[in-house]
Amino acid sequence: MISSDWLLSSEPASRRQAAWGRRYQAWLAFRRNPLAVAGLAVALAMLLMAVFAPLLATHDPGAQNLANRLQPPSAAHWFGTDELGRDVWTRILYGARITLGMVVAVVLLVAPVGLLVGCAAGYAGGWLDRILMRVTDVFLAFPRLILALAFVAAMKPGVESAVAAIALTAWPPYARLARAETLRIRDADFIAAVRMAGASPWRIVLRHVAPVCIPSLIVRVTLDMSSIILTAAGLGFLGLGAQPPLPEWGTMIATARRFILDQWWVPVIPGIAIFLASLSFNLLGDGLRDVLDPKQR
Repeated sequence: MISSDWLLSSEPASRRQAAWGRRYQAWLAFRRNPLAVAGLAVALAMLLMAVFAPLLATHDPGAQNLANRLQPPSAAHWFGTDELGRDVWTRILYGARITLGMVVAVVLLVAPVGLLVGCAAGYAGGWLDRILMRVTDVFLAFPRLILALAFVAAMKPGVESAVAAIALTAWPPYARLARAETLRIRDADFIAAVRMAGASPWRIVLRHVAPVCIPSLIVRVTLDMSSIILTAAGLGFLGLGAQPPLPEWGTMIATARRFILDQWWVPVIPGIAIFLASLSFNLLGDGLRDVLDPKQR
């Protein structure tokens, strides 16, 4: 079993020990921020609820029972029922699969693209840098939701279209961040040494520049997840994201907004889920920024 003394040794005996020691010190620094730990706990809880939704659900998310419609929260229905008699708790669980799944899909699409574009532009410079950054500026000139609406309007509304539209509008900040980090290190001694050893530009970018940019990118991605959640929910609310009867949180609010005054639990509970997910990722991102961003140290 690995001990804390082995991890915190000031004279590591191997690269493996040094790497694990750095990770452990980062965890200790992260743990000192209680809000960040709370954000991590809530985010992990929501992800686990989404993964194990079939085990945690008490009803079929699509089963309708009009005789039991708009029932308040009770022992039989923890979060009540909606206008078609469907269990809101179950639909929240399955909605987490859709909403958080969209967030994960967008991050997996845009983070590598933004990292590659930014590193290539920053390392190459010249005409390639100017072209890539002008394309990035064009995307940054439009509000994300408005641009996503335009892309979805050109495609068929649905989960896949929403993911593609959000991904097309979310990559520019990552490219800008990666370019700034690359400009900072491209003339460093270790990059010059690798270049003199005969490494190709792409090898230098992929093996030596990009890994240096990843910590800052992780912080930005975590902080950006809340806006991705809000954009996905906004598209669903406007009818351009997940389509009924899929239990996506934004779609659930859209179909239940007329019950806000009398049967408040139907639209409010999905709103609370969106709020908690966004807040947890913001708190987690703040904690990671304190640990991973060298400018914060």
